[in-house]
Amino acid sequence: MKLDVYRRPEPEHKLSYLIVPAGKEIPQEATSTEWVAHARDVEIDESAASLTEYGIDEPARQLREKRYAITSLDHQLQAND
Repeated sequence: MKLDVYRRPEPEHKLSYLIVPAGKEIPQEATSTEWVAHARDVEIDESAASLTEYGIDEPARQLREKRYAITSLDHQLQAND
């Protein structure tokens, strides 16, 4: 599936990622924070158990239930500043 990837900085120099189907808007319940486009129209296997490069667990379930998938607090990634 082609997805758009967004990211946002978190405290302690960490990052969170959010993915949505390519070309779709970020659902309103997830727009209260400042997401920045990271990659557009990326082919990602959303059926994988997790997307370690984005710290996202169960992306298919999250996309089905919420229309987006997001990094869990336990898996925020270290920013490479």
